[in-house]
Amino acid sequence: MSAQASDTLLTAANNIQPFLVLHKAAVSSVPSSCSRLRIQTSPSSSTNPKLAKICHDTTGEEHEDEGDLEQYEKLRLDAFHRTWSKIQFTIDEVLRGINLKLFNQVLQWAKESFALVRATGRPHHAEVQQSYPLLTDVICKRIPTAFILTKNAEFVDDITTFRDLAGHLESNGCHLAKLSAAELTAKHGVGGCFRSLLRQLLSDVPDIASVSALASWYCEAENYDQPIIVIIDDLEQCSVDVLGELVMMLSEWVIKIPIFFVMGIATTMDAPKKLLSSEALQGLEPCKLTLGSPADRMNALVEAILVKPCSGFCIGHEVAMFLRNYFFRHDGTITSFISALKLACSKHFSLEPLSFLCIGMLEEDCEEFWHDKFEAFPQQMWKYAFGLPSCASANNSSNSSSNMVEGLSKLLKLQKDWGSVLLCMYEAGRHDKVQLLDIFCEAVNPDLKTENALFVSKVICENLSGVKSGSDKGFIAQVMNTIRHLPVETLLHVLEVWSNHLKGMSEINDKVKELQSTTKEKWTRRSTASTGNGNPLNEKAAVILQDVTRKYLVPVECLPFHEIVCFKNVDVLQSALIGNPRRMVQLDLLKSQSHLKCSCCRSGTAVSGSLHDTSIMCNLSQEYGDVINVHDWYMTFEGIINSTNSKAKRKSYSSPSKKKSKPSSLEGRAMIQARFCRAVTEMQITGLVQMPSKRRPDPVQRITFGP
Repeated sequence: MSAQASDTLLTAANNIQPFLVLHKAAVSSVPSSCSRLRIQTSPSSSTNPKLAKICHDTTGEEHEDEGDLEQYEKLRLDAFHRTWSKIQFTIDEVLRGINLKLFNQVLQWAKESFALVRATGRPHHAEVQQSYPLLTDVICKRIPTAFILTKNAEFVDDITTFRDLAGHLESNGCHLAKLSAAELTAKHGVGGCFRSLLRQLLSDVPDIASVSALASWYCEAENYDQPIIVIIDDLEQCSVDVLGELVMMLSEWVIKIPIFFVMGIATTMDAPKKLLSSEALQGLEPCKLTLGSPADRMNALVEAILVKPCSGFCIGHEVAMFLRNYFFRHDGTITSFISALKLACSKHFSLEPLSFLCIGMLEEDCEEFWHDKFEAFPQQMWKYAFGLPSCASANNSSNSSSNMVEGLSKLLKLQKDWGSVLLCMYEAGRHDKVQLLDIFCEAVNPDLKTENALFVSKVICENLSGVKSGSDKGFIAQVMNTIRHLPVETLLHVLEVWSNHLKGMSEINDKVKELQSTTKEKWTRRSTASTGNGNPLNEKAAVILQDVTRKYLVPVECLPFHEIVCFKNVDVLQSALIGNPRRMVQLDLLKSQSHLKCSCCRSGTAVSGSLHDTSIMCNLSQEYGDVINVHDWYMTFEGIINSTNSKAKRKSYSSPSKKKSKPSSLEGRAMIQARFCRAVTEMQITGLVQMPSKRRPDPVQRITFGP
């Protein structure tokens, strides 16, 4: 064996990638132009069966250029990045806007605390650097501390909150240092966490970390007149002994060095009393603040990214229900919901061939954008677009670009009206603690279109007969019942919000303004009761809401061309988020021939030696039960490898172009054993087999996942 070949084998042996199924082509097999095209396009077609069918039909009729396929792949990838960037930007803005009120409260608290400390005593620079305390009064030795109740079961949502809080305080002149729960541990001790604090403030940290070094830094002119805020994002995960020592150490210097604490609490405000010692608590001057609840943040996010057309991308009813349940299964963690939504977005752009048209909704002139794209469509793309299930029932006499532009423009307009009506319903329902996510999941149900007229007429009949529509009949029914029982003062506020949401719907908006004017006049005269039960003004508001619900609350799945912008494949999303990864690895190994789409692997039902070793081993393991005899397993593997090498040897003899070359010898048994051990190790890493035990060294245990 040459030195170069030895280095190659050594590199391959060290480069273990157990989840990557590679393909080793036969020695002398030269793929035809058709099979070569299949191999090159296999990554996209394997993940996108719709596009694979379009490409297959196109290559069979008009032989579409491969460059067009790559162009559409690039368009969809660019569209995904642009769409998700828009969604992520909207999410960041919404969360920042929700937290801004809290951030301003913390900033105001820091300024007031700093003023109180300075009023107690303003030591000279020389006094600050002295080691002994300036004052010994107990009141002057208490560190102002803001306890922020986050109400999050998972800390992952608090990471961005405290990061943005630190940026807000720092931008307003405060000195910032952050200590995590990993730094406030018994392993690091109080000295380790204090050194971390100094590293964030001082440019040059001395070998011996002391408060005197911090005092010298604070005496500098650019640092002296601002407080130092130390953020501890998760109090309950810290070592309370280390935190207590840090509090008692810094409390001696609070007049000289105004260090204030901001501590996050996930459970209750009583947590500090339960965790910290009485001495540590006496060194703190608490201020209690509360972050908005996860439900409030979720309502704001649903409104910004799912109800309002911020990106053009939307989700279907089954996906919406799955995301809602996924959110609650993760204890209301916003981050998990955003991650699942991003995965749904990526799956949509990878599976839907025409999904790149979504970004047209972000263009100023969307009709011109769509028209230009449609004009460049190949014939098979046209057939696919007008063959969508949502367009199958429509009578399109001429499949022209104007019809598609008209269809997508109408979809965009109806989606805006749908969102406006949904927000009107939420404004009324929020006074009965109805969440926007619940109304959204009910409003995207495609069955709503057929049941809507029936539902509204039923509600009207119940109202006339004096029967109340209970909340057990659905959230929309609960909203209809709520609007009929609102106090007049609350009804005035609801009508004002409706007027803002319905600005683009002049006919309905005129009725709302008329009712708003009438309500104001009667409210001024105090001619109506304070409660809205049975009030004719409430009944008129309910009739308006029922009218717009019947006309405009049309789910997106009922509109033509909705497949282009709407993701509905909940099975793909579910398998990606909560699927069985080991079973998927096993299925991919067993069906590697169908994924690779090459002639040398697909011929017959026998296992081909040109497959990856791990794929061969996985296929051979199916011939055994739960227990596999290692010797028999190896002998079968060796036979397949030698059979493949023998065929390659015979072909090299018969080929006229190989007359001068020496025939390749059969692979040595040592190398085959090494390949066998490597494949078994990869199956063990993926969890498909369990290695032999000392008591039974000969067999391995096969772990099965279904038939």
